[in-house]
Amino acid sequence: MLLTGRLAKALAKAAERLPFPGPRGVFRAWRRTRPFWAGLLLVLGGTELLVVPLSPVTVLVSLGIGGLAAIGIGLALIAAGLFLWYLPSARHYVSVNALILSVLSFAATNLGGFLVGMALGIAGSAMGFGWTPGRPDRVARAEPSSGDKALAVALPAVLALAAVGAPGAGRAEAAPRITAAAVPPVVSTTLFAPHGFAFAGVSRVPTARGTLPVLVLRMGSASLTDYRLTTRDGRGTGELSLNARTLDLTGDVTLYLTKFSGCIEGVLCVTFSPDGLPAPPVIPPFVFMTRVTAEQALVTSDTIKADNLKLSTGSAP
Repeated sequence: MLLTGRLAKALAKAAERLPFPGPRGVFRAWRRTRPFWAGLLLVLGGTELLVVPLSPVTVLVSLGIGGLAAIGIGLALIAAGLFLWYLPSARHYVSVNALILSVLSFAATNLGGFLVGMALGIAGSAMGFGWTPGRPDRVARAEPSSGDKALAVALPAVLALAAVGAPGAGRAEAAPRITAAAVPPVVSTTLFAPHGFAFAGVSRVPTARGTLPVLVLRMGSASLTDYRLTTRDGRGTGELSLNARTLDLTGDVTLYLTKFSGCIEGVLCVTFSPDGLPAPPVIPPFVFMTRVTAEQALVTSDTIKADNLKLSTGSAP
C-alpha cells in the first residue's frame, strides 16, 4: 500500500508538469464517460487490416481480392470504434457486430491481418461490451434519440456488405435432377481458388442406390491447380484417372461433395462433411485452399476448361 501511494503521488507530480493541463483535463473527462480504450483498440485493429494489404510481403500477392476485403472490414472496424466513442449508448449492439466482423477477418483478410488486427478487434469488442459508466452523475442517462438509433443500425449494414457482398447468402440448395455415381470419385488439387462469392449448404443427390447427402458449394467460377480425378467402382477392381495441369470452371459453378478437406489459406487444415463439420454458409472468394481432397458426387458448370488434360487407367492397389 505504501509503495502504491508513493507511485500515485509520483504520477500526479509528473502529470502536473505536462503541458496543456486544461485541454488534458477536458479530454480526460470526456474519455471517462465512454468506452474509450475499447474504441481505440477497434480503430487500431481496423487500421492494421487496412495497412497489411499495402505491405510488400510477397505472400500477399497470392491473395488477390483479399486486399479489397481487408479494406472493407478494416473500415467497418474503424467505424465501430468511432461508434463506441460518440454513441456509447449503443455499445452492446456495436460490440457484438464488431466481434463477428473481427472473427470473420481471419478467413477473409489475410488471416485477420496475420492475427494482429483480429486480436485487437476481439479485445476491443469485449471491452466495449463489458464497459459500464463509472459514476451515474458524470454520465448522461438520456435515452438515445431516433437519430442515434439510425446511426446504430448503420454498422451492421456495413458488416453485411463487407461479409456477404451479395444477396441470397446461405440459401438452401435444391437437389439436382442428374443421377450421380453411387460411389463418388476422389478429386485432389494443390490449390482451389473460388471466384465470386460461394454459398454453401447441405442437400441430397439421387444415385442408382438411393439419395446421397452432400455439401453444396455455389460460386461464379473456380480455378484448380494440379487437378486429378480418380473414379471408384465400389469393388476396388480398377480405376480411371483424369489429370490436368489446371482446370477452370466458369459460369454458375455448383459442386456437390460428400467430403471436402484442405488447408484454408494454406494454414488451417479442416475437413467438411454433411454429417460432420458443415461448411460456412458464406465463403468469400479470397479464401483459397491448398492440399485439397474431396469426394465429388457431381459438378455442374456452364464452361469447363482444362490445360494439359490426360486420361489413364489402372488397377486399384
